[in-house]
Amino acid sequence: MNTTLPFSESAERNQKPIAQVLKDFITKQDRNIFEIGSGTGQHAAYLGSCFSHLDWQTSDVKSNHSTIQAYIDRANLNNLLSPIEFEVGKTPWPRKRFDIVYTANTLHIMSWKNVKTTLKSVNKIMNEGGQFFIYGPFKFDGEFTSESNEKFDLMLKENDPQRGIRNFEDIKTNLEKNNLMFTNKIEMPANNMILVFTKITKQEDKK
Repeated sequence: MNTTLPFSESAERNQKPIAQVLKDFITKQDRNIFEIGSGTGQHAAYLGSCFSHLDWQTSDVKSNHSTIQAYIDRANLNNLLSPIEFEVGKTPWPRKRFDIVYTANTLHIMSWKNVKTTLKSVNKIMNEGGQFFIYGPFKFDGEFTSESNEKFDLMLKENDPQRGIRNFEDIKTNLEKNNLMFTNKIEMPANNMILVFTKITKQEDKK
């Protein structure tokens, strides 16, 4: 491991379990993927190697681009695309359409306003039949799934009151208003989950 690069232990641990789940859903007909919040770029580098037929578009705030690009350069894969500047609520959404949208550990570090913006807007960049994968911790019926998640939520709110672990039902309701139907949830290690939503109806972009 090149110790000069920022390194996320959690990303290193969870990338293989995430890949195993995604392999059950992503098909050879899927052509591209947009990652909301690529962080260090570790997920893109590893998952990009697992799905070499997908053009993997990374994104994040500008300050993270050099690290993401370094992981992309080290992976040396033709399907990994340099990061675009993207921050929910501050920058425009991509004009391109994608078969897959993926995000990991982002909703609990956004404000609820920006979470709702994400859930309202994501369908505009998705092809009909496209899938949206959300990885992270969630509450169900307002209840935490573990004591560790409850402590994590408290820590998030202490750092920023607008942050926090989101309620599954709120995510589901907001996405279903925008033509993304809940299709699956998969329990993951360390009290995380992957939620899967599918765009089921064609909708014209609002200009």
